[in-house]
Amino acid sequence: MNISLVAGARPNFIKIAPIIHAIKIKNEKLKIKSGQDKWSFIKYRLVHTGQHYDEKMSETFFRELNIPEPDVNLGCGGGTQAEQTAAIMMAFEKELMANPADLVIVVGDVNSTLACSIVAKKLNTKVAHVEAGIRSGDLTMPEEINRIVTDSITDYFFTTTTWANQNLLKSGIDEKRIFLVGNVMIDTLMANQHRFYPPPFWEIFNLQPGQYFVLTLHRPANVDDAQKLKSMIHEIVTNIDGLPVIFPMHPRTFKVYSELGISYPNLYTVEPLGYLSFNYLVKHAKAVITDSGGITEETTVMGIPCITLRDTTERPETVEIGTNELVGSNPKAIKAALEILKRGEWKKGKIPELWDGKTAERIVNVLIKLRDYSNYYV
Repeated sequence: MNISLVAGARPNFIKIAPIIHAIKIKNEKLKIKSGQDKWSFIKYRLVHTGQHYDEKMSETFFRELNIPEPDVNLGCGGGTQAEQTAAIMMAFEKELMANPADLVIVVGDVNSTLACSIVAKKLNTKVAHVEAGIRSGDLTMPEEINRIVTDSITDYFFTTTTWANQNLLKSGIDEKRIFLVGNVMIDTLMANQHRFYPPPFWEIFNLQPGQYFVLTLHRPANVDDAQKLKSMIHEIVTNIDGLPVIFPMHPRTFKVYSELGISYPNLYTVEPLGYLSFNYLVKHAKAVITDSGGITEETTVMGIPCITLRDTTERPETVEIGTNELVGSNPKAIKAALEILKRGEWKKGKIPELWDGKTAERIVNVLIKLRDYSNYYV
């Protein structure tokens, strides 16, 4: 089986790493069992679309997560949503025509996910979607549109939870094509926790475990409106009793923030961090305040309180089961959540089913079945 494995943005790299490692392990096991030293059961070609072109948002993750160099980088960074999607489609069409695959695997919900799925289907190549079926119900989110369109043309669906399964079933997907496997992001988290290390500013800012907050904001609804961003930051830093707030700043956010001219003695803005140092910061934080979906999954597994500044979430399990609370996008709602935290009344949370570090292994086992049994092709 020849696979094109597509990645384009920071969350994608975290999700493809365990899949690549699981493919290698499976091939070695099957090679030994078959006695054929040079025979590989699954061959993959790693395609980097270049959607994230900043080193800290891209190449750093390849190094830290031991992902091999991509077979090709399509170099499609920058531009508007439409420009970037179109550029990826044109480049990936040439790539897939030059290097045909039996299956294209896309992960997550970024522009690369959507673009490469469309190209694959138009070239009559089957598509598998890792993290399929998640929904926020909010069509103002570009990611939601990417999810819906990708899942409408996907052949095989690898899901993180039963919530995702139900979303797909309600849309008419045959259950034979849905595989509940768990969360590949958690595979990466569990495999690398022992490698986490403090960021270079840990001692400079005199950070102490459990005595600081981590803040991340990047969604247009929160950062494109300068006054709203200013109000959110004010509500956070003035309601945490002077504890430090570490704010690794997404390039999109920096463009707006740099024009605000605000300064607080307990607010520390830093550049985007690599995976290992960022998660060290999260693991030892008092709490995380974010509008990221992926971070809510990581905090749930690490047992860290998480305050999500959004009105909707595509990851309800982090709220229903985990440590996350959805407080909305109104800055005035932040204080009440922080008061609960300060009183020590934040919920403990549990880890969702199958978020056990073995998701990629289950995905690869399904791929072997897809290769071996024609009745799986529906």
